[in-house]
Amino acid sequence: MRPPNDTLPPPLKWAGGKRWLVPILREFWLTAPNRRLVEPFCGGLAVALGLNPDQALLNDLNPHLINFYQHIQQGLSITIPLQNDELLFYTYRSRFNDLIRQGQSHTAEHAALFYYLNRTDFNGLCRFNSKDEFNVPFGKYKTINYQTDFSAYQPVLSRWIFQAGGFDQINVQPDDFIYADPPYDVPFVSYSKEGFTWADQVRLIEWLAAHPGPVLLSNQATDRIVTLYEQHGFDLIFLMSPRRINSTGDRTPAREVLAVRGLSRTPSLTVPAAVPATAPVQDS
Repeated sequence: MRPPNDTLPPPLKWAGGKRWLVPILREFWLTAPNRRLVEPFCGGLAVALGLNPDQALLNDLNPHLINFYQHIQQGLSITIPLQNDELLFYTYRSRFNDLIRQGQSHTAEHAALFYYLNRTDFNGLCRFNSKDEFNVPFGKYKTINYQTDFSAYQPVLSRWIFQAGGFDQINVQPDDFIYADPPYDVPFVSYSKEGFTWADQVRLIEWLAAHPGPVLLSNQATDRIVTLYEQHGFDLIFLMSPRRINSTGDRTPAREVLAVRGLSRTPSLTVPAAVPATAPVQDS
């Protein structure tokens, strides 16, 4: 097992990212070592980079995100101008959507544009309409630190397999360690053109409950999510996330649930993030 990776931050900004949760997940990860990490919703890679597994199968509903990671594996170097400029942003957003319509969303240009839009748009959101068009507006930041060379990430990501699709398309092995961080049970579900509905939440928990290996699952702790997870035999730990980002920029701490199944030992969870759900959390 490789040591935790504390040197490489996630290469993207990612709303709802789980970097704050990695210390807790790591304690569970260490109780079931030498397994392959499987993430059905890998998002910004905070968990995979934090746990630093030898092997990983990292999936996401968003094919444009996966294309970006696959090009990092191939040695992505961005050569297009990167400027915090509103006119340039909308020019690049239009080009990004043109490439999708032209069937060129697998290209290095598309990966570079995806990175630029992610760093420059509002709150790092990644949202697509029903036509699979990226539609997040300009972010209006004072300054942005762009990166053009991703060579430091290449040897790490080259150990892992990336694929795009639904969670039920993943070829899971019985002893895989699954960490699932699905789109939250909130009204906004347009992370992809297909969205993620309550029926998808139910299908996901049924799929995870059938896995014989260890499973960790995080979500916003709505009443129906808590009931659903308890009904499928998961042990629940309630947490407060450091912040929550939505379409209004609200950063109010959110009550979250970490659901656990298939682990014979439970770590002590003495890390600071594992606070009672009723305890106040300061924004940072």
